[in-house]
Amino acid sequence: MRVFPLIVVVGLATIAGDATARADRNKVPAAIENGKPVSCLQLSSVRESVVRSDSVIDFRTGGKQWYRNTLPNSCPSLGFEQRYSHETSLNQICSVDIIYVLQDYGGRLQRGAGCGLGKFQPVELVKTAAK
Repeated sequence: MRVFPLIVVVGLATIAGDATARADRNKVPAAIENGKPVSCLQLSSVRESVVRSDSVIDFRTGGKQWYRNTLPNSCPSLGFEQRYSHETSLNQICSVDIIYVLQDYGGRLQRGAGCGLGKFQPVELVKTAAK
């Protein structure tokens, strides 16, 4: 059996002193449910994942289709670190899978908390007016 590690690293605020970025790190954009939830996504179709908080990750597949995964339990430090790893022997990420928060310890990434995923709910992200 072959294991395909998938490491997803989402960029952090480029300026460490940016108070707005820190305040918004757990702000989850509104979304409208757009279909029935699914248990798995094909990894080959996932173009992007965005950690929104300690309990929400949005996945974009081909085009503009988004899937929101609301974890059944809060995942410590996920919203702060904004990155995780996932290992699988299949070309899928599923609701029964565990993700691991990637934490920076002295310039080295190490596995942090392990957290279960929820179902993948198709959504349309609501655009907000610019201030």
